[in-house]
Amino acid sequence: MILLGPDSGEACRLSVTPGQRERDRERPVQTGPVSPFGPVALTPTSFLGRASRISGDRIALVDGEVRRTYAELAERCERLAGGLAGLGVAPGDRVSVLAPNTGTSLEAHFGVPYAGAVLNALNTRLSAAELAWIVDHAGSRVLLVDVDLLELGRDVVARLDAPVRLVVCGGPEDDYEQLLAESPGLRVPVTDELSLLSLNYTSGTTGTPKGVMYSHRGAYLQALAMVAQTRLEARSVYLWTLPMFHCNGWCFPWAVTAAGATHVALRKVDPERIWEAVREEGVTSLCAAPTVLTSLAGSPSAAPAEPSIAVSTGGAPPSPALLERLASLNVDVTHLYGLTETYGPAALCDWKPEWDLLGGAEQARLKARQGVANLVSEPLRVLGEDDVDVPADGVTVGEVLLRGNNVMLGYYRDEAATAAADHEGWFRTGDVAVMHGDGYIELRDRSKDVIISGGENIASIEVEQALDSHPAVLESAVVAAPDEKWGETVAAFVVLRPGETATEQELVEHVRSRIARFKAPRQIHFGELPKTGTGKIQKFRLREQLRDAPGGPDGGAASR
Repeated sequence: MILLGPDSGEACRLSVTPGQRERDRERPVQTGPVSPFGPVALTPTSFLGRASRISGDRIALVDGEVRRTYAELAERCERLAGGLAGLGVAPGDRVSVLAPNTGTSLEAHFGVPYAGAVLNALNTRLSAAELAWIVDHAGSRVLLVDVDLLELGRDVVARLDAPVRLVVCGGPEDDYEQLLAESPGLRVPVTDELSLLSLNYTSGTTGTPKGVMYSHRGAYLQALAMVAQTRLEARSVYLWTLPMFHCNGWCFPWAVTAAGATHVALRKVDPERIWEAVREEGVTSLCAAPTVLTSLAGSPSAAPAEPSIAVSTGGAPPSPALLERLASLNVDVTHLYGLTETYGPAALCDWKPEWDLLGGAEQARLKARQGVANLVSEPLRVLGEDDVDVPADGVTVGEVLLRGNNVMLGYYRDEAATAAADHEGWFRTGDVAVMHGDGYIELRDRSKDVIISGGENIASIEVEQALDSHPAVLESAVVAAPDEKWGETVAAFVVLRPGETATEQELVEHVRSRIARFKAPRQIHFGELPKTGTGKIQKFRLREQLRDAPGGPDGGAASR
């Protein structure tokens, strides 16, 4: 397992656990013949080279009024690599990107690794303080920032101790296009397929984000799995509703390119604009959170798509009613499951032809399950408290464990967290599920208390820390509240200090001043917190309180 040092491109080895050493001893020594013809190191950037050779004149990218062929896209990515090298970026250095779903984001997924550098795509919804922490932890040398986020990008750079070169993309100060125009092409060959390709930061479930390390090999194989299992082909038109900063867009920047399909960029997710793109560009594929699907189904512009649209969704399962409505719009939904640590979807609800004969309600129930491992993953496991796989009875719960080429190399500069996630070579997800008799898993809960709202992961501990920093707050607990539109929203339970007062809106604004606005509670309840005899807050009772409240969650005072 490779870990890049924080200040250089040199590689150092992560320590291995005693269990890993025992497994290594048990593995047979490979004594097969060595071929003079390979193997060749796998890298997802090779897909662009292939597309430019065989489909160079086909449209690769639609970005507003801009249309570029695969030959043009390849040339620009090579020039980006040359430009980064000209700025002093060496192989192994990190390059951060703060941009919506634009041509720049797509080019960075090829141009940054072409320079031998490591891509760090940033969540555009985070605050300047949160982004600065990530850029500093990654040790980035360059920050590419879209003109629409320039003020935020400058705020990030101003908070850093180490110098970071800011490159503006678009607008009157467009450094990016000038950089490409003045740079020669460059492609640094990949010689080690297990070397670091990208760094993707989690939502910080233990207080601070973790840098998840992706390898060239893992991204290559995950991209191929997405091509096969989401039915991408050369005639596909893929609409970018899923953020490219989220697990590198589930590896779809490379998957769509591998298929020789067309990327359609979308700066902002808007249901009217999506339906417009469906009709004007002939969109055939997209990935989206359930909340996006809800907005699509309820849009005044909604009408049966022709051709049909293959949609992949993750997070909270879409409701049967939503699935039936989408089916009437000729939208075919596949439910996926994965984490940042698994390059996006490690599992999917693989549809069986015989299920076509079932009724709509039964089909929707089956589609809501998280499913089975994708083509490049090892079979999923659900492990009980006794460290024994649970029976496939659809009732007994356990923790989901994953293994395979599309599981991360480890956490960047965090050996302790990497070791904690390891169970004899299997990745501990922290997600609780049951195993059905047909081998499909279904999630029951998330032991890490992550709230998935509109496709974004929100760590409850982060919101609690923000609330607790208010002078009137004694203690707080944050849980997920069910929500028809967003899947889940943030609900907070707060105990005030004796003699102190604070309103709901006051606390919401306090949280918004410290972390990203979308993480703020949408409802705050005041009163005592249920606890165990040892003083541990019983969050399950808070969730029950929300479910049992008349009319369900009231939505609170905050707006998104």
